[in-house]
Amino acid sequence: MTFTRQEADNWQREVPGARWFKADLHIHTIDDHPGSRARLPHGINGPLDSEQTISAYARRFLQSAVAQGVNVLGVTPHSPRTGEGVETSAVWRVVEEWNNGSDDDGIPFREKVYAVFPGFEPSLKQGNRGLHLLFLFDPEIGRSNYLKAFDLVMGGVSPWREETLRVSNKSCEDAFDELRDFHDRECSDGSNRQRQWRYIILAPHIEADKGLLGAQKAQILELFEHGEVAGLELGDEKLPQDTVEDRPWLVNGMAEHRQAFFHGSDAYRVDDIGKRHTWLKLASPRIEALRQAFIASDSRIRVGYKRSTDGGLAEIPDPPDVTISMRPWLKSVTVTGGASFFGTTGKGKPGTRFDLSPDLTCIIGGSMTGKSTFLDGLRLYIDAQLPDDDALAKQVKARGSERFLGGSPEVALECPGQDTTAKLLEQWPAVFYTQNELQRLAQNPEGVEDILARLVVAEKQIIRSINIQLSAIDRELSDAAKRLSKLYEDLADAEQAFERSRSAASELASFSDAGVEKLNRVSSDVRRWQEFEKAAKELSINLDRVMDSVEAVDLPENDDSLTNAVKDAERSAHVVDLRARWNRIRDSVKSAKDELADARVATRSFTETLGAHQSVVRVQVDRELAARGLDGARINQLQAINHQASLLASYDAHLNQVRETLVSAEDSFKALLEDRQSLVDRQRNAFDRVIENVLSQFNGRISARRINDGHKGNLDRFLRGLNQRGITRWWNDLMDEQQPTPQELIKKLDGNKLTDVGMSNVVQGTFRQRLTLSKRRELAALRCRDRYVLELKTDDGRLRRLDDLSGGQRVSLLLSLLLETHDDRPLVIDQPEDELDNRFLFETMLPALKRLKGRRQIIMATHNANIVVNGDADQVIQLEATANRGHVAQAGAIEDPAVRDAIVRTVDGGDEAFRLRRLKYGF
Repeated sequence: MTFTRQEADNWQREVPGARWFKADLHIHTIDDHPGSRARLPHGINGPLDSEQTISAYARRFLQSAVAQGVNVLGVTPHSPRTGEGVETSAVWRVVEEWNNGSDDDGIPFREKVYAVFPGFEPSLKQGNRGLHLLFLFDPEIGRSNYLKAFDLVMGGVSPWREETLRVSNKSCEDAFDELRDFHDRECSDGSNRQRQWRYIILAPHIEADKGLLGAQKAQILELFEHGEVAGLELGDEKLPQDTVEDRPWLVNGMAEHRQAFFHGSDAYRVDDIGKRHTWLKLASPRIEALRQAFIASDSRIRVGYKRSTDGGLAEIPDPPDVTISMRPWLKSVTVTGGASFFGTTGKGKPGTRFDLSPDLTCIIGGSMTGKSTFLDGLRLYIDAQLPDDDALAKQVKARGSERFLGGSPEVALECPGQDTTAKLLEQWPAVFYTQNELQRLAQNPEGVEDILARLVVAEKQIIRSINIQLSAIDRELSDAAKRLSKLYEDLADAEQAFERSRSAASELASFSDAGVEKLNRVSSDVRRWQEFEKAAKELSINLDRVMDSVEAVDLPENDDSLTNAVKDAERSAHVVDLRARWNRIRDSVKSAKDELADARVATRSFTETLGAHQSVVRVQVDRELAARGLDGARINQLQAINHQASLLASYDAHLNQVRETLVSAEDSFKALLEDRQSLVDRQRNAFDRVIENVLSQFNGRISARRINDGHKGNLDRFLRGLNQRGITRWWNDLMDEQQPTPQELIKKLDGNKLTDVGMSNVVQGTFRQRLTLSKRRELAALRCRDRYVLELKTDDGRLRRLDDLSGGQRVSLLLSLLLETHDDRPLVIDQPEDELDNRFLFETMLPALKRLKGRRQIIMATHNANIVVNGDADQVIQLEATANRGHVAQAGAIEDPAVRDAIVRTVDGGDEAFRLRRLKYGF
């Protein structure tokens, strides 16, 4: 009976390329009912060899797998049939139901279960009690050949005698040889593709009596020599480290033959399917993909358990399957229209679609096929950070804007599980490195520190949190130093104002004791009489003007007629009286003038006498002031001094307030310094743990160490800002390791030990003069960040600092760390191998890449076959291009023959080059 596979494309639509599956490769069926352990599920009854019973059983078998989330099944009973006829094989009925049947919801089983591998578990003639092995086949073997293969391996021996499992009459070596010959005969016709099938051999329950390790050590090693066994099944409660403990020969043998550990359920009941499972990465539901998984177990197999707190096994909390995790990844990019390099395919079809793996995607192609254009275009399109180097940034912008985004094409990104309304960089927060950018990063200490900080998950958040806190405290201290500087100025002003007022009050008291008040009274009298004399003078001048006016008045004379008229009117007496009166007025004014002149003379004499008395008193006061050390001239500013003295109370209160504020600010500044140092100590402890991890993880090949306060850039700017040639020259002459920290400088200054840091006496004087209180606080607020030195052990066995390495060695070291960071952001690197040797790629970079599988999406453009093949790329995209258009020629994993051919042709130089290398190497 032949087998025609019904393909299901939903798996690749969900996750392009190779993807993770929950697998159980060791499941028994009802075919093993003679052993009494296999039982029909509840609700299924009837003869075990009836088609109806077996069909119902097959459906329940698959439904149980679906319920447990198991997507890959290895169906491996001890017997491949329930009865005597070929049609009674429950194994094969499961295969057929998976291929052709549908679940109760109408969805085909092949869209719920990715792969079903028919197989069996014979007991071969090895050791004292036989050796159990699992044989799994592609369903394309067909039912007939499947049963023939079992009979061949058993050598015609029936697997069961009543309830006893029987041992084959074939040894492992004989069984392997005969099965290989049988496979080669049946698959020799290359034109009949549906007859092609493969098989794989696994060793179940290896530590049981009939397991691989139950045989003698020599026999195990002999068996390993065949290289036929692909995987070793762990005990139910065992992890790999438990199994290899004290068994170095096992480790060596597994490494030599590329064998891997896995867990299987060994389930006899359908409800137990998946009770022990393994995560496998497959790119197709075929044995070849399973073989690739075991060959590349470091990247394609994950044990699904960890040791729990009670000592048992618990499922890992973060399985690698991207469909059940929240890590960000880019599933596809579609570019359509415009003048974009990928706007149309080389065949004139609209648009180019790039399907990407959530793990490792390698983009290959010849020169100018658009690898860098695609990556730089993505970088620009999502607005990711550009290279710090201006020249590199310019190149990225040119390729991205002119070739990828030329003519404003439609670009669609598919990021599963992300908020489609969010910014693209939030949906897909990728980190990009273009060609030569890693080498630039090697020259950026902050970039190196950032990579180190991400190396250990447990420390990453601690370091990130501390960095945020340190930055905040640095800003607070800087602001506090400026505030203190202002407060020092305010204090100086307040002290000066208070001192002026206090001095004025003191002067007033001294003036009083020296008789200044008496002098003031005398001086006041002198001023009053002087003012009177001045007033008298003014009055005399005014009387002179009045006298002149009176003298100028001439009474008119009367003629006879007027006289007679006055007489007739009896008014003549008035005329006579008027003349007398006017004469009296003239006499009175003259008399007043004379009296005023006499008064002025008397006043002047009195004022002169008072002035003389004032001079005597002034001499006495000056003598008293001189005895007290006071300047008599200050008496003239007595009013201003008195006003200044009146402000003493308010100036005193203000001064006390400024002092209290300053003390509080100083205490706060000191507390901030202590808090910062505490954070620095915590950060150093966290980095120490990271460094220990680096030393352990890289076995001493890469080393890291810390130089406390090693980055002196801000101190350098501070010292040069003092604008003193002597200080600058002293600083320039110091070696890096001789340069003090800000805190050390302050300590040496306070202890009068600046000689210890190489300052001459002259420079010390200048430094003390320049370092005012405000400058001291500014210096104290500075923090020189720690510097982390990376070292690589070169071929001569010596550790060399990053700064002393060649460009390629620098990139090697940084790439090693970059790939080990515990950062789930997607990582995109354009041709990292440009300056790396293949030894580094194989020994360091590729293992790191494989460890990232299931944790981080990585996209690399590369020309290096080691990265693609030995890195076990989960998705390979081959680009081809005409003069102005690029397109995807092939996409898929290495299991796909077309993709494998593209890899050989593009990055391995073609079949002939590959064959010639094999011949030259003598392989």
